[in-house]
Amino acid sequence: MTEFLFVFGLAIALAWPLGSYLAAVMRGAPMRGDRLFAWVERPLYRLLGVNPAHGMGWKTYAGAFLLSNLILGLLVWLMLMTQQWLPLNPNAVPNMRWDLALHTAVSFLTNTNQQHYSGQAQLSYLAQMSAIVGLQVITPMMGLALVVATLRGLFGGRRQVGKDEAADVGNFWADLIRPTVRLFLPLCLVLSVLLTWQGVPATLDGGPLAKPLDGAAQMSEQKIPLGPVAAMVATKQLGTNGGGWYGPNSAAPLENPTPLSNLLETLAIILLPISVVFMVGSLTGRAKLSALIFGCMLSMSLMSAGIALWSEGHSATSSDSALLEGKEVRFGADASALWAALTTQTSNGSVNAMHDSLAPLTGMVTIANMLVNAIWGGVGCGLQQFLVYLLLSVFLAGLMTGRTPELLGRKIEAPEVKCLAVLILLQPLVVLGFTALTLLLPDLASNSNPGAHAISQVLYEYTSAFANNGSGFEGLGDATYWWNLTCVVALILGRYPALILPLIIAAMLARKRVTPEGPGTLQIETPTFALTLMAIIAILTLLQFMPVLVLGPVADHLQFITR
Repeated sequence: MTEFLFVFGLAIALAWPLGSYLAAVMRGAPMRGDRLFAWVERPLYRLLGVNPAHGMGWKTYAGAFLLSNLILGLLVWLMLMTQQWLPLNPNAVPNMRWDLALHTAVSFLTNTNQQHYSGQAQLSYLAQMSAIVGLQVITPMMGLALVVATLRGLFGGRRQVGKDEAADVGNFWADLIRPTVRLFLPLCLVLSVLLTWQGVPATLDGGPLAKPLDGAAQMSEQKIPLGPVAAMVATKQLGTNGGGWYGPNSAAPLENPTPLSNLLETLAIILLPISVVFMVGSLTGRAKLSALIFGCMLSMSLMSAGIALWSEGHSATSSDSALLEGKEVRFGADASALWAALTTQTSNGSVNAMHDSLAPLTGMVTIANMLVNAIWGGVGCGLQQFLVYLLLSVFLAGLMTGRTPELLGRKIEAPEVKCLAVLILLQPLVVLGFTALTLLLPDLASNSNPGAHAISQVLYEYTSAFANNGSGFEGLGDATYWWNLTCVVALILGRYPALILPLIIAAMLARKRVTPEGPGTLQIETPTFALTLMAIIAILTLLQFMPVLVLGPVADHLQFITR
C-alpha cells in the first residue's frame, strides 16, 4: 500500500510541471532551449522537406501520419526478415518468418509491442536498437501529435476558418519532432542512466558464458544474453510501449534487478500519460476541462488498482499455491498487482509478473482496464479515447435533459454521432468476433488450459491487441499463422480509427458556428457530469462484455474458491 500511494503521489508531482512544459512545446512558442534543440530539429525538417510553420487541415495531417506509418512499417518488416545478414548480430540470430515479422512490425508500429517472439533469442542487436526501439520512440509521439491536433480542432483550429475552409490543426511533422527531441529523448536518457546504475545491462557485447550449477540440466555451459537493455527498458516504460528485451519482460532480473529499478519502471508507466492530462489545461486555457479529465481518470485508476491489490494479496484466492507459478517473488504480491493495474490502465503492457498467473479477479481487472482504454491510456491515445467518451456523454446527456448536445459551443449532430458509433461498435465486433471464432476452432488457439481459463486467455490476447496494450496471458501457442495474422487485423483496427476518427469529428466541429453559453448550456466541468461520464464508460465498455467476463474470469474465480 505504501508503494501504491508513493507511486501515485510522485507521478502527479512530477507530471504537473511536465504537463506545462509539454503544452509550451506543442504550442510551438519561443522557448529558452530553441537554439540548442534547433541543431537536431532543423536537419530533420530539411531531410523531410517540410516547413514546420505550415499548417495542415485534417486530411493532410492524417495523410502524413498514415504515410509515415506505411513507410516505417515496410522498412521494419524487411529488416526483421533479413536480420541474419545484417550487422550487429553477435548471437547469429536467424531471420524471422514473414508472418511473425509482419506481426512484430505492426505491433510496434501501433505502439502495442505485443510479442509473439522472445527478444533475446529471436532479434539481433540491430533489430532491437533500430527497428524496435526506433518505433518505441516515434509511435507514442505520433499518438501525442494526433490528440493535440484533435484538441486544436475542438477549439476551432489555430486560425479562424470559413465555411468551406479546413481548420488548421497544426503541422504533423512539428508536432512529432518537437516533443520527441525536447521531452521524450531527454527523459529516456535520464531513466536509462538510472537503470544502468541499478544493474540493467547496457553493452554491445554478445554476453558471457557460464557453467550451470544444476548438473541435471545436462548443459556444459550457458550463454547469458546481454545487450543495450537499459535504453530499451527506459523507452518502453516512458512511451507506454511495453514489450521487453527478454521474454519474461521486467520479471527478468537483468531487466528489473532491484526494488528501486522496479519503483522507477512502475513510475515511468504513468508519468507521461498523466502529464498529457495536465497539458490540456495549459494548451487550451481550460483548466477546469483538465481537472474534469484528471478527476475521472484518477477515480477509475484508484478503483482499478485497489481491486487488483485486494484480489492479488488479500482475497480468498490470494494464498492458493496454484497461482504462485509465474510470480516474481522478489517484489511481492502488492508490487505485482500495482504494476499489472497500471500497465493495463495505460497501453504499456510490460509486466513484472506473468499475468496468466494472476488471481482470476485480478485478471478480470486487467481485461476491464484494456476494454476501457482511457483510464490513463497511452501517450496521447488514452486522452484521444477519453475525448470519444466525452463527446458521446455530451450527446447522451443532452438527449436526457432535453437540450441540444453542444461541446464548447458547437453542436454535436448526426455526422459526428455516426463516427462515434463506429468507434464504439468496432471494439466488440473485433474482440468478441475473433474470440468466438478462435474458441470455435480450438486447434487454432493451441491453448494450454481447458475450461474457463482458456476463454480468459483468448479474450485477453485479442483485447490486448485491440487496445494496443501488448501484455498477454501466456499459455497460447501464439507464434502461428492464425494468431499472427488475426492479431495484425486487431492491432490495425484498434489503432488507426481510434486516432483518426476523433480528429475528423474535431475538424467537423471546428467549421460550425460557436453558440454563446447561456442558462440552458450543458455544463460539462462539474462533478455531476463527471459521474455521468464514468457511468457511460462503464456501460459502454464493461456491460457489453459482461457475458464473456462471466464465462471466463468470474467462472475461473468460482472454480478456485469451491474446489
